[in-house]
Parts: sequence; structure tokens; C-alpha cells
Amino acid sequence: MLKWAFIFLIIAIIAGIFGFTGVEQASATIAQWLFGIFLVLFLGALAIGLWLGHKLVS
Repeated sequence: MLKWAFIFLIIAIIAGIFGFTGVEQASATIAQWLFGIFLVLFLGALAIGLWLGHKLVS
């Protein structure tokens, strides 16, 4: 999912350079949403991993 966020970020940058403001805004919005979803999933997996790891060690 992070790969897709990066791809949409690149599309937004290229569209911004060429002046396609509608495409730029849409791509930037998609990239932001995908990055946010990725971040939430990563933090959730990290918290669950730490919680389970702590239970296994104890």
C-alpha cells in the first residue's frame, strides 16, 4: 500500500510540474489517504506485535 501512495505522490508531483492542477490535487489526496491508512495499519500491527511479544516473554 505504501508503494501505491508513493506512485500517486510521483504522479502528483509530475502533474504539478506540467500544470494539471485537477490531476495534481486528486493524486495528492489519494497519496495522503493511502499513506494515512498505511500508517494506521502499521501502528496497529506494531502495537499488537509488542503486546503479543510481551505476553510470550512473561
